[in-house]
Amino acid sequence: MAAPIPASNVYTFRDARAVPDPVYSPVSQGPAVLVLDNGSFQLRAGWAGAGPALQLRSVVARSRGGPRSLSRVGNDIPSLEPLRWLLRTPFDRNVPVNLELQELLCDHVFQKLGIASEGCVDYPIVFTEAPCTPLHVRQMVSELLFECYRVPKVSFGIDGLYSFYHNNKDLSPASGLVVSSGYHCTHILPVLRGRLDAKNCKRINIGGFHSVTYLQRLLQLKYPGHVPAITLSRMEEILHEHCYVPEDYIDELRKWRCPDYYEENVHKMQLPFSTKLLASAIPSEEKQERRQQQLKRLQELNARRREEKLQQDQERLERLLYVQELLEDGQVEQFHKALVELNMDSAEELQSYIHKLGMAVEQGRQRVLGDALDSKPQTPEQVGGEQDEMEGISEVEPAYTEDQVETEKAAPVVQNMFNMAEYHQMYLGTERIRVPEILFQPSLMGEDQAGLAETLQYILDRYPQEVQQELVQNVFLTGGNVIYPGIKGRMEKELVQIRPFGSSFQVSLASHPVLDAWQGASGWALQNVDCEEGWVSRKEYEEMGGEYLKEHVASNRFSEIQLPKPASRSTPATNQETETNPLTTAGPAQP
Repeated sequence: MAAPIPASNVYTFRDARAVPDPVYSPVSQGPAVLVLDNGSFQLRAGWAGAGPALQLRSVVARSRGGPRSLSRVGNDIPSLEPLRWLLRTPFDRNVPVNLELQELLCDHVFQKLGIASEGCVDYPIVFTEAPCTPLHVRQMVSELLFECYRVPKVSFGIDGLYSFYHNNKDLSPASGLVVSSGYHCTHILPVLRGRLDAKNCKRINIGGFHSVTYLQRLLQLKYPGHVPAITLSRMEEILHEHCYVPEDYIDELRKWRCPDYYEENVHKMQLPFSTKLLASAIPSEEKQERRQQQLKRLQELNARRREEKLQQDQERLERLLYVQELLEDGQVEQFHKALVELNMDSAEELQSYIHKLGMAVEQGRQRVLGDALDSKPQTPEQVGGEQDEMEGISEVEPAYTEDQVETEKAAPVVQNMFNMAEYHQMYLGTERIRVPEILFQPSLMGEDQAGLAETLQYILDRYPQEVQQELVQNVFLTGGNVIYPGIKGRMEKELVQIRPFGSSFQVSLASHPVLDAWQGASGWALQNVDCEEGWVSRKEYEEMGGEYLKEHVASNRFSEIQLPKPASRSTPATNQETETNPLTTAGPAQP
């Protein structure tokens, strides 16, 4: 079950910001071996025996077509959400496929670890990879390490197996079932007498990424008014700190139907909000003063526009009167040219236009004179003029009515009754158990896959009873997606249901599910740094190719690439001769 919670059950988001990694100095004592746990969610790197100095997200913020120098890596990105659309990752599910982005991650790691060797990384490297990694992926990584960084030797191993051997140091050789659940996939790895049985490994395409996106989808549907605030980073925080795995999912849902149980166990997540909306209503006197100021500004604006229009009309009237004087003076030709320029046909039309324009100029002068009078201090007799101007600004802001005044007086009471903080709260009820449950029931989020318990049973059925009993004595859980409270008890209950009556089994959880893979790789590197087993040297890389792998206790099984041999040029002719002469037998030609 979940940890004890405060009485209020209200939690705030930390919205933690990443801090740029410092530059460390290289190790000066003991064997210097670099250990890189290359996870699809987080990359952990450091010197063997000294602890993981760097823990950063495996993402690069880089715009398409942008220069390489402007790329930001891992913890150099304070917050992922503003740059979410620029984030790139070298991984496709749990295998690195983008060599350029992987190189940016390695450059960042080697720089922060203080490697100052010019043109190369002159240290052995232990590099983690996924179970049953495709050969072309290992070939790309080997090419990057040997050709770009010119490392002396490299060892590849599985992160889940490193964690398994780190927590089972007393068992030699160790056997068991390793359940390694990461960000994109969950692997079930049977280990028999210290070696991985790769033929019976199984993968479920469910991980922490699917849980985060599923939780985001649930809450966005539940709270459509807060969609922008329901970000992936906040969903990861909820997933890691508020979700748990019940022993019986259906029974736990029945408990959540009880109102008392709901009130005791619901977690209320407080979203950020602005307190400016909670300010008291503006007093009526201040509103009236603002309205008077707005009225004054509108009057000044209208007065300026009238003056400008009056000036334009006067200039046009003077022009028309000048044309009329041409006719009176007998200058007929110039008069007709002026009429054509004015787009008029006759002297009568000109006279009519002069009359109308003269009336408009006279009215404009009267309005300007009225504005000048209105600008003087008002007296009781000028109240009517103010009402006329109030009607003029009705299009900008409607005039106040008695009903509106009464509503404004009651506004502070309504606002005090509305709790803005509660409106910005998300209630986590059954979402706390529904999201982790997709690991056991992927159908909850629409995935047509077998769950964890079904896959375990399928793997065990491929072994005889004696081997099954040996494997279930050590069911080991590791990875960042098994940190939910209660997952160990749930696994024990699932094993009770799939195992024969009265049989025994043992379920254990990694001491630190996230860092134990790095710690296990570090321990293996310190014990085997001087051995040749498990290390691929630069000479072997050049001779055997990038996909070559030297096996060890925590590695994949090596299988060579089977390429079809090219047919020789003489083969078609030989086949043709055989078809034309079927009695010809194979063997040397007779003299």
